[in-house]
Amino acid sequence: MTETAKHSLDSASAESPNRPSKISKVQYFSDDEGGYDEELVESSVVTRTMSPNPRLQRYLVAIEYIGTRFSGSQKQLTCRTVVGVLEEAFHKFIGQPVSISLSSRTDAGVHALSNVCHVDVERISKRKPGEVLPPHEPAVVRRAVNHFLQKNEGDIMVIDVQCVPVDFHARFKAQERTYFYRLLSGPEPLSTFEQNRAWHVPEQLDLVAMQEACKILVGHHDFSSFRASGCQAKSPIRTLDELSVSEVASTPYFPSIVEREKEVLHEEESCCNNFQTDMASGSISDTNMPGASYIEDVGFGIRKRHRCYVVTARARSFLYHQVRLLVGALKSVGTGDLTVSDVERILKAKSVTAASPMAPACGLYLGRVKYDLP
Repeated sequence: MTETAKHSLDSASAESPNRPSKISKVQYFSDDEGGYDEELVESSVVTRTMSPNPRLQRYLVAIEYIGTRFSGSQKQLTCRTVVGVLEEAFHKFIGQPVSISLSSRTDAGVHALSNVCHVDVERISKRKPGEVLPPHEPAVVRRAVNHFLQKNEGDIMVIDVQCVPVDFHARFKAQERTYFYRLLSGPEPLSTFEQNRAWHVPEQLDLVAMQEACKILVGHHDFSSFRASGCQAKSPIRTLDELSVSEVASTPYFPSIVEREKEVLHEEESCCNNFQTDMASGSISDTNMPGASYIEDVGFGIRKRHRCYVVTARARSFLYHQVRLLVGALKSVGTGDLTVSDVERILKAKSVTAASPMAPACGLYLGRVKYDLP
């Protein structure tokens, strides 16, 4: 495996050209929900291949998955994991073992709209063992791996594949990570379709107060109050490029003809009156939000919908459980258990003991890993 130029490597002049060189300390970007933070790895097993195998093709693979039935992303001997299932599917496809390297680790129960990994594949002829064939096209890799994945639980899928140079590393080359967190607010029990997909908060949430709290937390800070005790990052300093919360339509949502007609009529009557107020406060009118009809009598056999809020957190790297601890604080502000001033006090305390309870894993989604692709 190759390293980025940013990493410090010892001189290899005395090493064998085929022998990997070990790195005593490797610094690289951590992710939020992994089993441990990897900002600093002592006695790293990450190695540099002095003479890359020219017959290997490295693929960058984007995957989506529902985290409910996975015991996290990293491979474990006795548990079902994202990497374990993915490596098994690749093995069935190409007929030999592979090693998957993820861009971002996720804990048990955490979902991914798009996580990214890389894998090296050597295409060997099955008819003539030992004969090396040209690499598979990315579209072929995607279809074939998905074929085997869908024979499993059907809760993971490859969504994109691209050929990359052999030194392109899914973790080291990541420039930015975006997480989403879903909260469903309302007294009604959570829908079967939303089980393990969001955090159900029975209380009403104050959206404006939550947005004010975001302003305190966004930016360059010591986030010691928002990292789990098991975090192994050398430094708690992080730059949170975005932390925002907005209300969106509850899903799954299928408006009736009458609802659509009412919405169009209401928008025509109130658009001009509400535009300036909504833009100034960042809030959405209850009557103008399709998912807000849970407060109305919707008729027999029709479920009353929840208010749906999405927290977006974007940064180059996160501390262990940072996003879930941030969401826990925002939720407490939304319910009135904390004030915006309390959030500022928690941030300055620089101790996780000052923070609100952590949000559960079920509402967290890794949304995007950004690269400057070749």
